[in-house]
Amino acid sequence: MDDASIRIVRERGGEVEVTGPVDPLALELLLRAGFLAQPTLRGPWVHLPFGMGETWENDRAQWAADMLRTARYSVALDSTLSSAPSPAPPHRPTPSLRAAPPRRR
Repeated sequence: MDDASIRIVRERGGEVEVTGPVDPLALELLLRAGFLAQPTLRGPWVHLPFGMGETWENDRAQWAADMLRTARYSVALDSTLSSAPSPAPPHRPTPSLRAAPPRRR
């Protein structure tokens, strides 16, 4: 995990927070996934609402991570938040297919 990654983690108190470089587009995606942004002196504090249950939090965190990755952000999702298997490896083009030999009559 590098410093350029957006990190979605469950903190010691149980709250799910986002840390790292969150630009306006990333913030919009996080808000769409159900995160809240509250202003602080150090910038917005981005977190999920409290008391919604771990399953809901896991689903929202996974959805946010998927949307951010689709938008080409580097995302590190805490292993305790994953509600689905890890993403598939990048698409690799299939080798070109050859034409079938002609039929014999």
